[in-house]
Amino acid sequence: MSDLLRLLPQLPVASPLPFELGARPGLHLDLSERNPALRGFDPADTAAFSAWLLAQLREHGADYAIGGYGENRGLYRLSPHFNGDHGEPRTLHLGVDLWLAAGTAVHCVLAGTVHSTRDNAVFGDYGPTVILEHRFENQRFYSLYGHLARTTLQRLRPGQRLEAGELLGWLGAPEENLGWPPHLHFQLIADLGGRVGDYPGVCKPSEAAHWLGLSPDPNLLLRLPLLREPA
Repeated sequence: MSDLLRLLPQLPVASPLPFELGARPGLHLDLSERNPALRGFDPADTAAFSAWLLAQLREHGADYAIGGYGENRGLYRLSPHFNGDHGEPRTLHLGVDLWLAAGTAVHCVLAGTVHSTRDNAVFGDYGPTVILEHRFENQRFYSLYGHLARTTLQRLRPGQRLEAGELLGWLGAPEENLGWPPHLHFQLIADLGGRVGDYPGVCKPSEAAHWLGLSPDPNLLLRLPLLREPA
């Protein structure tokens, strides 16, 4: 893992969106339990959640919102998908989320090949998901793009080569990404552990060291100063 952490900041990358992230105003969004603003609406109500997000963007003059790596989010308790055994739910987020309108184009951050795709159609899950495999300097690792439009899965096949900056697909609407407001979940993965088309994007807080060790900070590739500032 230490070799991968040294490699990631050196790789040639592109924006996951149709514009450079640093070229437009963004909002570092705090969805952790410490944010009192989340108590003003029901996150299980997609329309209310979406309206709150839009209000946050307008208030801060931002074109998009981003954040979430290592963030402990109580809102995951709303879905049975994240309810863990022994009374501990999975609430610690392992990737970065970018919140924009449904239909926004999603581009490859890093050159690679399509490892697998799947429509993870369980309430609260990713919905349409793409996993890319990357090989650089004898290092193999993966990136996961979740909450996509179903049309994305129709244009990709395992083994297909994609270059950095190339169109990967589009953000899905709430009915496609299982109740979430439109956003991209972007996650790095050191070892898939044999999984195909899916990988945990949220873990139990008690297991944070293990899962964060397998999913390094995506900002090692995105390199966005906004993500290095407190939310």
